[in-house]
Amino acid sequence: MPQGYINLKLSDTLMKHLFPMALMCLCLFACNCGKEAETNTSTVTNPIPLKLGDPFLLHAADGRYYMYGTSLADGFEAFVSDDLQTWDSCGQVYRGGDTAQWNVDCFWAPEVYERDGKFYLFYSANYRENPTDEGENFKIGVAVSDSPAGSFTDLYDRPIFNPPYPVIDANVYFDDEQGKCYLYFSRCCYKHAVESEIADSLRQAGSFREIEESWVYGVELKPDFSGIVGEPVLLLCPPTELADRQSEWESRSATHGEVNRRWTEGSFLFRQSDTYYIMYSANHYGGQYYAVGYATSNSPLGPFTKAENNPVLQENVSRGGQVMGTGHNMVLTMPDGQLYCVYHGRMKDNPGERVVLIDKLNIDEDGVLTVDGPTTDAQEIVR
Repeated sequence: MPQGYINLKLSDTLMKHLFPMALMCLCLFACNCGKEAETNTSTVTNPIPLKLGDPFLLHAADGRYYMYGTSLADGFEAFVSDDLQTWDSCGQVYRGGDTAQWNVDCFWAPEVYERDGKFYLFYSANYRENPTDEGENFKIGVAVSDSPAGSFTDLYDRPIFNPPYPVIDANVYFDDEQGKCYLYFSRCCYKHAVESEIADSLRQAGSFREIEESWVYGVELKPDFSGIVGEPVLLLCPPTELADRQSEWESRSATHGEVNRRWTEGSFLFRQSDTYYIMYSANHYGGQYYAVGYATSNSPLGPFTKAENNPVLQENVSRGGQVMGTGHNMVLTMPDGQLYCVYHGRMKDNPGERVVLIDKLNIDEDGVLTVDGPTTDAQEIVR
């Protein structure tokens, strides 16, 4: 029998058996992809059912989402979800205020980071050592756990950052390319009166005698989180001139008579391409004018330039909406690459309670950042 005939016969036999098998595999693959896509999409409606301030959302290596925030008088609780809409309590994951601990009360703004199989919780609280009996004595600490659901215990028996002024809102950025990490924080308004054209105009109007301000700083953090490297660098503060376009929105709490303070707080730093974005909140966290802006730099320690389109997130009650007091946000990248802004706000019908919201955050080809919020309509999130 000719060799060519044998080869043709063999090819026909292989095609007869292999083609149906390949077709079956292709169909199974397509079905599985469809099921996975369906499984990994959630319908989320704001506000999500959590009553927290200063929310921080961690997408852990176990595939689940963990939410932390300000809520308890003696520590922090956490919540876990698979779909970002239904949440289960993990209970109290950190307990402070014991006489053997460095902290007393005012446990605020927890942020949890997963590093090398460990989970590190950075937070601010009132320091027990207070020889001059200051009204605000907030410092920054860190606790560690083997699980995102806790329990967390303090890594050190002291604050990791203890400057001669009160500080809150710890945020940490890990620069794995350079092998460095950075701490961002807000110096509190307490005993920090600042002269400016805004302060002068309010004084002349008889509104306030002085205006206190909070400022955002950044500093390198030691790899073991035991302290800082070098001196903090001033990154953001309220404008000093009335003509500054940022002045109007960042001064609303003062100019509307809420309080004699201007805030720059709740900072969160992240990187997109070669640009560092630092988001921050301005105005009184307890009022309706709390809002979010951002600034950019080519370095994690600045200098930063505030964006022309600030604020990028603010109340919508004045425009017929239901949300006010929007602020203290963080940014999370979902598996599909979409960025989301997670923040707290207050609903018009219950302004005394902080709730958690999540909305899309976009950065266009020119590097301009926008937030599609605040929303209260259902949205699809690929998780």
